Amino acid sequence: MSDDLETLRQDVLSELAGATDLRAWDAVRVGTLGKSGRLTGLLKALGKMQPDERKARGVALNRLRDELTQAVEARGKELEAAALQARLIAEKLDVTVPPPAEAAGYIHPISRTIEEMTAIFGVMGFQVAEGPDIETDWHNFSALNTPDHHPARTDHDTFYLPPAPGLDVTRVLRTQTSGVQIRTMLGQKPPIRIIAPGRTYRADHDATHSPMFHQCEGLVVGQGITLGHLKGCLIEFLRAFFGKPSLPVRFRSSYFPFTEPSLEVDIGWSRKTGEIGAGEDWLEVLGAGMVHARVLANCGLDPRVWQGFAFGMGVERLAMLKNGIPDLRSFYESDIRWLRHYGADPLAPALLHEGV
Repeated sequence: MSDDLETLRQDVLSELAGATDLRAWDAVRVGTLGKSGRLTGLLKALGKMQPDERKARGVALNRLRDELTQAVEARGKELEAAALQARLIAEKLDVTVPPPAEAAGYIHPISRTIEEMTAIFGVMGFQVAEGPDIETDWHNFSALNTPDHHPARTDHDTFYLPPAPGLDVTRVLRTQTSGVQIRTMLGQKPPIRIIAPGRTYRADHDATHSPMFHQCEGLVVGQGITLGHLKGCLIEFLRAFFGKPSLPVRFRSSYFPFTEPSLEVDIGWSRKTGEIGAGEDWLEVLGAGMVHARVLANCGLDPRVWQGFAFGMGVERLAMLKNGIPDLRSFYESDIRWLRHYGADPLAPALLHEGV
């Protein structure tokens, strides 16, 4: 082997031995055996030599190419094995070490508020009743003594749906869960004591209104039911929900088509600080009343025998008051930071305050 080939051989072997990672090894491989490599250049130069010289030179170059190719491949395998071993060591998992703590999920304020309402009314003997989100016009309005000219029945207040195939029945996205009360009275004999939490829909959207929101309505039907039962039930609920045993509660006369007499219910509140139960101001939180005789009759109940009271409240509204949430729209923005702040511990039960 000529001196220049021996020098090339020694240089390449030395460079391979000094390559400590696959990147350095690949540089030696390309610099030697690549299209522009040193050995490749010598092979290309054979065409310019005399036949006798070319034959002897070619044999020596081919022998050197085979030797260096084997040396490059062998060194590459060594470096690959070393890289794999280093990766296995770096990624080794100690199964005896406790796993890192992961962030716990949170219960949405709406879900937690419904849980608290259900727990409080459950102690009072109420059961949870459910109904469809898509209601007939009769269940949502007519059975509740709502006249045809009532503003709630207009297109700009209510979402109307086309009739179901084969049925000539006007359908709506329920504007209240009162339809559950109607279905309960139609399908269950008194005495009745239910709450109906669920989604409702109205054509409205701003900081305090949403096209989809949640309501919790209640119904009690029995014999000898009076306005005093209604007032006592709601006072106990509001004081338990807000955790204030002496919370001031006020009842004002109002009008709803489905109750007579009808009442608006206010709680004591400070307009300056927003504190519940403090100050000399009043804040409306829900509506209620004695079930109208026509509603009872529409459900096949004789109003001379059966009496009842009903009430309804917005879940988001009570959640905003209890948690100090200023904007209704934040409930539906899916901001995980907001949920971490206002959400509830999933392992903590809904609290029942003293006095329930």
